[in-house]
Amino acid sequence: MMIDSKEMMLAGECIRSAIANGADEARVSLSKSVMDGYTFLNGELDKVTHSADRSIYISLFVDGRYGTFSTNRLERDELETFIARAVSMTRMLGEDRFRRLPDPGRTEKGAKTGKELDLYDESYPESNAVKRLEKARSLSIFKTEDHNEGYRLISEECEYSESLDDNYLVDSRGFEGRHTETIYYCFSEMTIEDLNGNKFSGFWWDASQKERDLRHTECSANALKKAVSQIGPKKRRSGRYRMVVDNQVGSRLIAPIISALNASSIQQKMSFLDGSLGRKIFSDGFTLMDLARTPGKNGSRLFDTEGVATKDSSIIENGTIKQYFINTYMSGKMGMEPTVEDISRPCVMPFMKGKELKTTEKDVSLKDILRFCSNGILVTGFNGGNCNPVTGDFSFGIEGFAFSRGRITHPVREMLITGNLIELWNSLTAAGTDCRASARWQVPTLAFENVSFSA
Repeated sequence: MMIDSKEMMLAGECIRSAIANGADEARVSLSKSVMDGYTFLNGELDKVTHSADRSIYISLFVDGRYGTFSTNRLERDELETFIARAVSMTRMLGEDRFRRLPDPGRTEKGAKTGKELDLYDESYPESNAVKRLEKARSLSIFKTEDHNEGYRLISEECEYSESLDDNYLVDSRGFEGRHTETIYYCFSEMTIEDLNGNKFSGFWWDASQKERDLRHTECSANALKKAVSQIGPKKRRSGRYRMVVDNQVGSRLIAPIISALNASSIQQKMSFLDGSLGRKIFSDGFTLMDLARTPGKNGSRLFDTEGVATKDSSIIENGTIKQYFINTYMSGKMGMEPTVEDISRPCVMPFMKGKELKTTEKDVSLKDILRFCSNGILVTGFNGGNCNPVTGDFSFGIEGFAFSRGRITHPVREMLITGNLIELWNSLTAAGTDCRASARWQVPTLAFENVSFSA
């Protein structure tokens, strides 16, 4: 199912055909993917999924105009006709003088095989339906779960999948790059009912580029544990509390910041970080890195969709905004130096207020941060809500646990946190070292002071 040499040659021919038909520049992205998935419901096979996709995307730059076109028909004669028509259609569009390919000096030169970052499992071709089915079946604990006096197991849904993604990018300025990766994924969701008829759900997942690293045997047990832990929630008064955010959900507080650093948001005046480049906006303890080129890690890549080379870099350093995400097009419109189009693998660096913290010296877990904060509310889930992209004001529904003297005391539900993201991240008191290895977004346990909670 991987892209072969004939298909790569065909992509190059598409470039030549576009130029021959009058395009000034062209870029072609060829992608192939396959996914096999199995879902079990209450211990029984419920769904089998197999999907395969092959497509080619062509970006055309014609007489100061720009158009994108796609097809999954890769026959040479059909593509020539398709491209000729696409060039003609692009000429009918309005002029956009800032559309162009990136400077060749900015593009990646070392993505020759697609496997440079060790994201492909060489054993993937050896897998088969029998092995995948057994791996999916092993997730389920529904029929073996012992009866418990405090709850009744109502339902269990388990999913296991394996996928392969292969992408090849080439443009008329000489760029050529390939990115290949496999993904092994498992997910479980458990629903229980307590003695009073109240229902609670918990989920767990894991993912890995290599089959050997997938921790699937713990999936359902962890999901059940999360569901059981929610039994017996108590009301909590509105007020201001210390807030600890579990490493499973902290990305909810990072995503609006990354979006606000995107050049298109800034150019459209839809960013609360407009004009912040080079300025100290957040707490000294807040450092966000883009570790884009870490071998074997989810999210790593050598180039973006323009072919521009990625690099490990500071996005926010000790609270200071160091970089916007500016692609070639937005660079021209805004008159700013281009960077990369977006973040690849965001990583929040460890911090503990008042303490010198180095990951090589000490691991900081959820338990450590609960003890450090002593009293407050641990957020383990966000239930709806929104963040205003212009002001950074937010309102999120949450669920989780109250804790006292560093120990969890009882579950809490149906609470709301409100505030402003700039103010929130200026109240950061701790960031752990416990990022989930399987996640693309490396966000550890976080802690904040004086957060407004409403019951």
